[in-house]
Amino acid sequence: MGCFLLEKYELNKFIHEYKIKIEELNIALGIENKRPMVKALEEEVTLSNFWEDQKKAQETLSKLNMLKSTLTDFDALQVKFKDILDLSDMALNDEEAMSLLEEWIAEFKVAEAKLSEEALLSGKYDSLDCIVELHPGAGGTESMDWADMLYRMYTRFCAKKGFKVTVLDFLPGDEAGIKSVTLSVQGPFAYGLFKAERGVHRLVRISPFDSNSRRHTSFVSCDVSPQIASTEEVEVRDEDIKIDVFHSSGAGGQSVNTTDSAVRLTHKPTGIVVTCQNERSQLQNREVAMRVLKSKLLELEIKKQEEEMKTLKGSQMEINFGSQIRSYVFCPYTLVKDHRSGYEVGNIQAVMDGDIEGFMLSYLRILAGKNNE
Repeated sequence: MGCFLLEKYELNKFIHEYKIKIEELNIALGIENKRPMVKALEEEVTLSNFWEDQKKAQETLSKLNMLKSTLTDFDALQVKFKDILDLSDMALNDEEAMSLLEEWIAEFKVAEAKLSEEALLSGKYDSLDCIVELHPGAGGTESMDWADMLYRMYTRFCAKKGFKVTVLDFLPGDEAGIKSVTLSVQGPFAYGLFKAERGVHRLVRISPFDSNSRRHTSFVSCDVSPQIASTEEVEVRDEDIKIDVFHSSGAGGQSVNTTDSAVRLTHKPTGIVVTCQNERSQLQNREVAMRVLKSKLLELEIKKQEEEMKTLKGSQMEINFGSQIRSYVFCPYTLVKDHRSGYEVGNIQAVMDGDIEGFMLSYLRILAGKNNE
């Protein structure tokens, strides 16, 4: 058959390699910790007062289903590996058994790759939804157009993943592009994936806004925060908040602009400013803005913990706020390169159409390696 699996040495090599990978997945996914968590949550669901708090109940069920899905996939992977072991000796001397074994191994590798990706997203907040903000740097219309291009790239990526995107705040550019945009992204492991996008994105191209067709370099910063399920996790004192209301200026229909429905919250201790004008009422916008503010405060705490850990490890910061993480070159050649992982793609149009998960995962692998050092 010409397949390397016909060689006993190669088959044994595969078995040894993936036995180690299963053991690593067991640890990385925290399988032994998840089993008692599932049992405890299943007991909680059966309590007579479980549905008294609808929001909390839904959050609990969502967490339970996610944990059970991981355990089911891992247990199925172990069963598939055992089946491969049981068939391997027979397959070396039986062509039909070898054909079946090859099929099982192919299925096993797909399942293992899926769980390995999930293992990269095993951080405390990785499974949560997230807030994504884009802000153009210096460069006027060119930078604002670049922000609009990234906005399109991220919405295309979310559409491919089946994520729901809600525009919380949108400030259009004077001539083209956008001055800023704040998005709520909802989907499995949205924060875990999008945290790889945090930093500055650099564009090199012939500017369509330059009458002399000169090459320009533009920058846009991307900030990402987890949307915490429980607002009790972050405390915000009333006296620390300044509240301003004003007319909505973004898309949303005529009714959005007839009242002072937009809300701006300023957190005095940190200087964080959050604006929401997506909802129709001031109360709704205030609630959404407060949720975004708490998410940003949580992200500050996460960054603080990461910095403390890096100091303890004696390593240098690999990402500062405002640092360049990725370059998108349209001219004189086409290339998108992540400067943290070295991952690069020549098909820049595919990237701008939302094909960016490879960049995310390559960085998360680097991050996982750093955390395990």
